[in-house]
Amino acid sequence: MWHRQRMAALDFECSDKVPETARIVSCALILLGGGLDTDTRTWLVNPGIAQEPGAIAVHKLTDEYLAEHGQPAAEAVGEIVKSVAEVVASGTPLVGHNLGSFDLNLLNHECMRHLGDTLEGICRQPLTRVIDTMVLDKHAAPYRRRVSPTQGPYQMRTTAETYGLPWNEDAAHGAEYDALQSARAAYKMGQIAHTPPEHRPDWVKGLRNRRGPYDRFDDLAGVTVEELHQRQIKWAADDAASYQEWLRDPVKSGDKHKPDAVIDGSWPLRPVGGAA
Repeated sequence: MWHRQRMAALDFECSDKVPETARIVSCALILLGGGLDTDTRTWLVNPGIAQEPGAIAVHKLTDEYLAEHGQPAAEAVGEIVKSVAEVVASGTPLVGHNLGSFDLNLLNHECMRHLGDTLEGICRQPLTRVIDTMVLDKHAAPYRRRVSPTQGPYQMRTTAETYGLPWNEDAAHGAEYDALQSARAAYKMGQIAHTPPEHRPDWVKGLRNRRGPYDRFDDLAGVTVEELHQRQIKWAADDAASYQEWLRDPVKSGDKHKPDAVIDGSWPLRPVGGAA
């Protein structure tokens, strides 16, 4: 069962919200599960540029602190991608929340920026074992509403609390904490998927689903990590297409209406201009 094997949880904190322009300021890569000891590696990075104030407000790592305590960006990115490449070469799945839409694309652009090659180029193979808990959660438990004006329906905290995980807001938005929570959420999702439908939690039985009595958690059961990866490619593309359609519909999107909106559904990596 995919959720019981060893995983490598990956998370970044960065300088802004756009993976194409953001710079890494911290990273955690945590090998855990599979009956082996947990192996944690973290990096603190001096990005060499001024961060957006909103990013600092989230992760609390100021430009001054990073300049004094962080590794030079090129050195840190080299170490991070080497560790990720070793994980990929070993066949260990990478797990994270919004990993395919954000974190891996952030790392991909940092690789191009500092090392002159793509993430997959440095790994010398395509990524085929990625577990993105946001993609899984959106597919298995669709149509969730926002918790509050400041807490979205599928952000890490919401996903963690949905699956019964404790949440420490003081520790949150640190790469190590968020990486661990994503791995725990992946385990919980796999556990539900591999539980007979009649014994699944009541909140799962009560999910709204436009496909009748069929439970979408079934799509997460009885598959290999590689098969789950392939399914996530389609689910991410379908989700992007649905969001694009919503944005283009003036009635549904209201003040967020964008008639020419284009949402890229590529997953887990989007093309990089000038990639080797």
